[in-house]
Amino acid sequence: MGKILVLYFSESGNTREMANLVAEGAKSVKGSDVRLLSIDKAKPEELLWADGVAMGAPTYEGLLSWQAKKWWDEAVKAAWGKVIGKIGCAFSSSGGWGGGAELTCQSIMTIMINFGFMVFGVPDYTGPQMTLHYGSIAAGKPANEPQRESCRRLGKRLSELVDLRRGNAGK
Repeated sequence: MGKILVLYFSESGNTREMANLVAEGAKSVKGSDVRLLSIDKAKPEELLWADGVAMGAPTYEGLLSWQAKKWWDEAVKAAWGKVIGKIGCAFSSSGGWGGGAELTCQSIMTIMINFGFMVFGVPDYTGPQMTLHYGSIAAGKPANEPQRESCRRLGKRLSELVDLRRGNAGK
């Protein structure tokens, strides 16, 4: 059974809505054990428990929110060097298209790489001109089905990759 942690910080509720959809997608893979937590509730032990982590944060000036960065910098220092080889991905909501959400996903994944995670993107299209190469993104809340599906697809792929890594693919 793959253990998936969906972490998020959300001020307006948009990133929280995305996190719920990512968790829904992760749960769609049979046997996945999924935890959904805001960073204010998450402890380093959560990272140690998980086989795969999806992290979401709002985009602030083209980067992840300071609250999400502070969480990685201070709250989970104890996980440093203990999560090597776990699988990670990212999602973000910004104020508008072109607001830097993909850069935020890259920033989150850069942090994850520094902790030792293996990160991934998804080459799928979930609708016309809607991709999640760097992670799932939305301008505001995920308002239409292609945006909502990109969140679910990210969670599903995370669970599938965890299963593949654990040798359970297709079982």
